[in-house]
Formats: sequence, C-alpha cells, structure tokens
Amino acid sequence: MWWGVAAALLANVLYSGGFVLEKRALASLPEVSIRRPARLLRLVVGSPLWIGGSLALAAGFAAQLAVYRTLPIAAAQGIFVSGLVLLVLLSARLLGEETSGRERYALGAILLALLMVVLSLKEGGTGGDTVGQHAPSSLILLVCVPALAAGVWLYSSAERNARRRHRRPTTGVEYGVAVGLLYGVSSLAVKGVSSHLTADGLGGAVVGLLRSPYPYLLLFTGVFGLVMSQAALQRCRASLIVPVCTTVTCLFTAVLGTLSFGEQLPDEPLRLALRVLGTVLAVGVLLAMPKHDTAPQEPFQAKELTRP
Repeated sequence: MWWGVAAALLANVLYSGGFVLEKRALASLPEVSIRRPARLLRLVVGSPLWIGGSLALAAGFAAQLAVYRTLPIAAAQGIFVSGLVLLVLLSARLLGEETSGRERYALGAILLALLMVVLSLKEGGTGGDTVGQHAPSSLILLVCVPALAAGVWLYSSAERNARRRHRRPTTGVEYGVAVGLLYGVSSLAVKGVSSHLTADGLGGAVVGLLRSPYPYLLLFTGVFGLVMSQAALQRCRASLIVPVCTTVTCLFTAVLGTLSFGEQLPDEPLRLALRVLGTVLAVGVLLAMPKHDTAPQEPFQAKELTRP
C-alpha cells in the first residue's frame, strides 16, 4: 500500500512539472487552435521544452498504473489532488501567475473537500476499502461515451464564446471542465489497463486488453486531450485551469470509477458522510468559481503640466 502512495506522490510531481513546462513552451509559440490540429502538433513537437513536459506527463502516466494496482480509486484520487498545491506554487514561481483571493479560497475549499474524501477511506481488511479489478465493458462504455460527448461539446461551446467580439476575458473554467471529463475517462481506462496487467502470461494479458474498450478509450482521450489541453493552456492560466481539470477528473474517477469497478461505499455513517459531503463541496466550489478574469487596466500615466 505504501509504495502505491509513494507512486501517487511521484505522479503528482511529474504531472505538475509537465504541465508547467508545457505552459512555458506554449507561451513562446504562435497561437494554436483545435481547428488546425496538424499545425498545433507540428509547433509543439518542434519545441524541446514542450517535449520535456510531455515526457514528464508520460512518466506520470506510468506511475499512475502502479497506483491503481495497489490503492482504491477514491484513495488514489485523494492523493492525486494534493498535487494542486505544488502546481500553484510552480505556476507562481516559474510562470509568474498570480491567483486572486477568491480563487485561493476556492482552491483551499477544494483541498478541504478532497481531504474529507481521503478521511472517509479505510485500509483494506475486514470492513476496509478494497481494490476493484474488473468492470463490465458495457458499463464502462455507458459511463464514458456520454462523458466524452459532453467534454467535446463543452469545449466547442467555450471556443464559440471565445470568438465573440467584446467578450470578457475568460479564466478557462469551461476549458478545465471539458478537458477534465476527457481525462476522467482516461483515468478509468488506465485503471482498466492496470487490471489486465495482472493476468497470467503476457500473451493473455495483451489479448484480453485488446478485447476491452480501454486501449481505444485511451487513444481517443490521448489525441483529443492533447489538442484540447494545449490550446486551453496557451490561452488560460495554468494555476486555474489545471486545478479545475484535476478536480473534475478526480471526482469523475472517484465516484463513477468506484461504482463501475465495484469498490463499495463506506458502510459507517461518519465515513459515508465525509465522502458524500466532500464530493458535494468540491462540486459546489467548482460551480461558484469566477468564469471571467478582470480586464487588465491601462497603466496610469501622469500628464505633464505646462505653464501657459
């Protein structure tokens, strides 16, 4: 169990560092758009800094596989979300991004909500949390396909609003929710892949994996998530869009993943209340977060006084 916790903390460092590196790389590139995905890919692949960030994210993905083999889904998400603190610190230090007081309170409330979820967990054993291994393919598709459609639709809607004239500067909450839904599906797919890796024999594991929906969900979310996340990162602050994306991903995975893989909810009233209230608080804070940035003010210039 403890090496699973260590793998989750390592994944946090890799994901946070990867996002910050990609954000720095995107800041020096021409504007990218999901309407021109080939150009977007050509630009980012030509940036060594972006390549470094993507390699860090890939290493975080490998660490995530180890996490899901040893920890319950909800416990893993509770640890993953602690990476938000590191992400905000790195964004302030390396990207020069500043969060407003309201946003800091919102991030604090999100961490409190997900801490409540973590406190609702109990170590395996009699009455403890168990690690689910398998989920029916039909159930996974029933959960994931609507989420993918909702994520693509929400992102397209945010893109249409962004092209309007006289629009207010957006914080990127809509982008974060949309990408978070895709990454939530990807997280469930990673969980499914990790369960197939426990099969006896490499050949049997590969055949079973190819017969499951997981590699195809990973392919879809990998391609669309890459294009959508890079355009969103370039336009919005990483210190806001990544926490929103992470929150949506964690809640989606913790709630629907727990149900899909048969990891039972707590039977003790206190633990059940912590898990439910933590989820409700995180969703409520997410909905209450500001949707628009304050428009930058023109610097005050003193007029030179001249004598008549």
